[in-house]
Amino acid sequence: MLILFVRVIVLYLLVFFVLRLTGKRQLSELQPFDLVVTLLIADLASEPASNTGVPLIYGIVPILALFLLQQFISFLSLKSEGVRKLVCGQSVVLVSRGVVQEIALRGSRYTLSDLMEQLRTNGIFDLREVEFALTETTGQLSICKKTSCETLNPKTAGIRVTETPPPSIVISDRKVLSEGMKNCMLSQKELDRILKKEGYKPEEVFLMTCTPQKDYY
Repeated sequence: MLILFVRVIVLYLLVFFVLRLTGKRQLSELQPFDLVVTLLIADLASEPASNTGVPLIYGIVPILALFLLQQFISFLSLKSEGVRKLVCGQSVVLVSRGVVQEIALRGSRYTLSDLMEQLRTNGIFDLREVEFALTETTGQLSICKKTSCETLNPKTAGIRVTETPPPSIVISDRKVLSEGMKNCMLSQKELDRILKKEGYKPEEVFLMTCTPQKDYY
């Protein structure tokens, strides 16, 4: 029983680090090749993890081989447009200048119901609002609305605004984060002054955010 426990721990750590090194994308965002590698790694790990009659090395070596293959294909994809198209495919325009592309729909195995469902999940219920729509290599639908249907914003209203970066986390769970202080250009002296003004000590603050303009919360 102890041997089985140790084998599972070893394989779990191996699979965890291999998948961690392959990237941070969610399962729904994986390219077909990445998804195949992920499924194969899971299958290869399950047999030696549950069967003590299978040598542990029989699971470790194939997993590492798949990882190296995935890294090699990813490297080739970065260097070659042809390999990238072969492995990942390419985007397909389903709606162009407001017109649904029937041939593209058929080639992508997309029905009109699928298209309308994807539009609705993006908050669009009227096809006349769409200027362009295309499927990405991950299967997600990217949409460009017609200018006349865009939501009013400072740019479309002709209002000039100053771009401000988002707040950075300076204190998280009572710990001061040096990276957050660097992002918002906050010195230790300034932090101490702000906390003193609010009547807190760093170890009493669960969360603090701040912008480069020193707009803190």
